[in-house]
Amino acid sequence: MRHEPYVPQAVGEILDHLDYMILSAPVFKDKTGYFPRENIETAFYSLNEGLQVVRNELGEEHYATLRTISNKMRALFESDPDDTTGDSQAGRTLIREMDDILADFAKRAASK
Repeated sequence: MRHEPYVPQAVGEILDHLDYMILSAPVFKDKTGYFPRENIETAFYSLNEGLQVVRNELGEEHYATLRTISNKMRALFESDPDDTTGDSQAGRTLIREMDDILADFAKRAASK
């Protein structure tokens, strides 16, 4: 059976996915054994596809910014899979930056 990664369908779900990512970085392997197919590929597939789902809602400028951050995060995590050089910590900082951008966007959208 082929594993289909979860794709967030709303900004709030992407925020939840970012929480998962910060806890499982830098390699994104499931430590419980319930999700043995989880890895860096599925984590970023879910994030990027989720951003694509809400692209119209975010607008092109926010979408482009968030995709750039995502690409930088992945490169940092891939360069430091053992969490020893500081690149993984820089990747976690970018997760928080993306979280802040999306949370601000969600607050503005809710106040309209």
